[in-house]
Amino acid sequence: MGFENLDVWKRSCRLSCEVYKSMADCRDYGFKDQITRSSLSIPSNIAEGFERGSIKDKRKFYLYARGSAGELKTQVYIGQRIGYVSSEAGNHWCDELVDIQKMLTGLIKKAEG
Repeated sequence: MGFENLDVWKRSCRLSCEVYKSMADCRDYGFKDQITRSSLSIPSNIAEGFERGSIKDKRKFYLYARGSAGELKTQVYIGQRIGYVSSEAGNHWCDELVDIQKMLTGLIKKAEG
């Protein structure tokens, strides 16, 4: 089994694609860069952690992914308040992030033994 089979990776990839598509026309390039990078970081760190050999490394990258999920959630909240992210999209993304963070917590615990 590869990381591509992990539901948490699949869901975080879908979320990242949604964020990228939603931000395509955003002219605030600093905000756009930050929110898309944090969304991309979640599945990327899951994949990197999965491919690492040691339990310590796996855990470290899963923790990075969970941290990026918190970063993205913060940016979504701010994006909603300043009108860059619609309430509907932002609420959906935050709901997804809650589930993704729970799934990552499970991966972290599994990596710990």
